[in-house]
Amino acid sequence: MKISHIEHLGIAVQSIEESLPFFEEVLGLKCYAVEEVADQKVKTAFLKCGEVKLELLEPTSPESTIQKWLDKGNKGVHHVAFCIEDGVSEALAECEGKGIRLIDKVPRKGAENLNIAFLHPKTTCGVLTELCEH
Repeated sequence: MKISHIEHLGIAVQSIEESLPFFEEVLGLKCYAVEEVADQKVKTAFLKCGEVKLELLEPTSPESTIQKWLDKGNKGVHHVAFCIEDGVSEALAECEGKGIRLIDKVPRKGAENLNIAFLHPKTTCGVLTELCEH
């Protein structure tokens, strides 16, 4: 698997509207896109910090995995996403061959029309890991 860069850091928030002032007014970053990913039950807002994007994730349903994560008392960085140059499908097969537990067996569409798949944190040093390709 060839990783070119960190694609984004996913940050779980209860409300994008309430969270954006910190990122924009305090840190000086600018939100450049807001999008709902209906099948994942989240609304996303993207900000850029240098070459790395921050993805704010707001749950749109009590059944959202983000809402369930927040309900457990978690907050802040939810996942790290890596951009894969040689394809997410190939990377999933490689990871599975090395004993990594897959959340997604096949890539699916995510925000910004990326192909995405997640690796389970129980086998990735406790870090929910997203693999992405443009």
